[in-house]
Amino acid sequence: MGGLERDHETGAEYARRRDREDPLAGFRDRFDVPDDLYMDGNSLGPVSAESEAALLSALDEWRELGIRAWTEADPPWFWYGERLGDELAPLVGAREEEVVVANSTTINIHTLVGTFLDHLGPDADRKVLVNELDFPTDHYAIRAQFRQRGLDPDEHLVAVESRDGRTIETDDVVAAMDDHDVGIVFMPSVLYRSGQLFDVETITEAAHDRGILAGFDLAHSVGVVPHDLSGVGVDFAVWCSYKYLSAGPGAIAGLYVDERHFGTTPALAGWWGHEKETTFEMRPTFTPADTAGAWQVGTVPVFSSAPLFGSIDVVREAGIDRVREKSLALSSYLIELVDERLADLGYAVGTPREPDRRGGHVAVEHDEAERISGALRDRGVVVDYRPPNVVRVCPSPLYTGFRDVRRAVGELETVVDEEMYEEYDTGEDEVT
Repeated sequence: MGGLERDHETGAEYARRRDREDPLAGFRDRFDVPDDLYMDGNSLGPVSAESEAALLSALDEWRELGIRAWTEADPPWFWYGERLGDELAPLVGAREEEVVVANSTTINIHTLVGTFLDHLGPDADRKVLVNELDFPTDHYAIRAQFRQRGLDPDEHLVAVESRDGRTIETDDVVAAMDDHDVGIVFMPSVLYRSGQLFDVETITEAAHDRGILAGFDLAHSVGVVPHDLSGVGVDFAVWCSYKYLSAGPGAIAGLYVDERHFGTTPALAGWWGHEKETTFEMRPTFTPADTAGAWQVGTVPVFSSAPLFGSIDVVREAGIDRVREKSLALSSYLIELVDERLADLGYAVGTPREPDRRGGHVAVEHDEAERISGALRDRGVVVDYRPPNVVRVCPSPLYTGFRDVRRAVGELETVVDEEMYEEYDTGEDEVT
């Protein structure tokens, strides 16, 4: 256990007792979980009754109101981005006007990074500091923004290296700010492969002490980890809503811009980001909204947004602090069971063990991770595989319990102990 004390017992009765005492246990009945053991909520959360109802309500409004729904629906479709931003703001620790739902995560990276590269000006330091373990789309988008400004991506994109191939040290991020002419730091809140939780506050403070802007990709933390973006002073952030928020496949994304940056011209201007009062005057000149709503681009996709109203209600009722508490309990329990039962079978834990360095999922490592993932899926245990050796296991707290975690570990044990994974070839799953 790396010198840390154990927090859990490992017997079956302990898991049953923890589930009986769980104040969030009743939320499991709100979700239609598609498989026996669904441990993949960090990729796509299942549908809840509330999300389904919100989607069906929007469908009824389309049927009954037609075009009038843009102004007469409840809430009016025209204001979906802002209203959902108001609802999401407490989950990310922001003021209502600083949050809007819009676009996709990648589009939001394009427009926000592009905006702040322009804001820095051509004579400023315009390197962007990232890390080598980022989700690739972040780098794709930033490189594209450099190319559009005639800047060499290989020169201007600076990646902090990992010491162990799993995690990024905060000290290394800060040191890189001093070693390079950095204008923007853009880091994840949680690494998609290992589940490491970044120290957003320390990184932001260090950046601001050096006159550097700080942005974050919160895709793997929104809905399972509380944030305090406004309090910390983060400049901008992006996220998706189909993971822990369970808003549906391809659901609308979200963004945050600190109020001190309001009035900055978005890099990707579109009519939905125009000041609302004059949107339909069809003026030839773009006048951005005086809120985060300015970074909306095209018309809000109603059916990709409506379920979020329901899913936010579920998280709000559960309480993000209670969600985080249970998430940490489940992941620490999973880690301890892997240590006790699976280490002799070649498994290891690639996620930080310290609670304040851990997001919502656990990287269970094995040399045969890809084939193990396939075997687990055929046994009703949905996980995903991330190269080169990670089985990502996510005990999402609103619909997963301690007995589920214990059963999942038992399946991990069985597929290796009985060599079931040998029946599978690599490269069989195109999407995981």
